[in-house]
Amino acid sequence: MVKRLGNMRNRLLRISSLVLTVAAVMNCGPIHAATQGALGETSTGSITISVSVASRAQISGLSDVSLHALDPAMTAIKSQNVCVWSNTPSRTYRITASGSGAGNSFSLANGPLTTPYSVAWNTAPGQTAGVALTAGTSIEGLVSTATERTCASGSSGRSSLIVSIASSDLEGMQPETNYLGLLRLIVTPE
Repeated sequence: MVKRLGNMRNRLLRISSLVLTVAAVMNCGPIHAATQGALGETSTGSITISVSVASRAQISGLSDVSLHALDPAMTAIKSQNVCVWSNTPSRTYRITASGSGAGNSFSLANGPLTTPYSVAWNTAPGQTAGVALTAGTSIEGLVSTATERTCASGSSGRSSLIVSIASSDLEGMQPETNYLGLLRLIVTPE
C-alpha cells in the first residue's frame, strides 16, 4: 500500500511538472529554436532574441516644505511642481500618500503637540487646488504627460503637489514652535 501511494505521488509530480512546463512555454509566445551552423568554409547559425521591460514609474523634483511665521488667521498653502513618469502604453499611474502621524495620518508634531495638514494632487503644474488625498488610499487612473523620467527639459509632465493647513488648525498651534512630519508618496504604474 505504501509503495502504491509512493508510485501515485511520483506520477502526480511528473504530471504536475509537465503541466507547468507546458503552461510556461505557452506564455512565452512563439518559440524559435536556435539553428546551429554546419561544418564548411563558412558556418552560419542564428538565435532569436526576446526582450521585454517591466512597468515602471518615477516621481522626482520633490522639495521639502518649510512654512514659518504664518498668520493663523489664513489657511497656509504650499504647492510644488513635481515630475511623474510612467512607461506604460497609456502612461497611467496611481498615487498613494501616507504621513508620519498616528495610523499614517497627515499630521505634524512636536512632542505631544500635533496638528493635521491636508494633501492634494493635480496633474497640471502650478495649481493650488486639486484632488484631496486620503492617507493610505490610492487615486487611480492618473495620466502622465512626461516624456522623460525626471522632466529635465521643462515643465512637460509636471503635476502639482499641494500641502495645506487650515486656519482653524494653525490657530491651535503653539507659537514659535516647529512642528515636523514626513509625507510619503508612492507612485505605481498602471
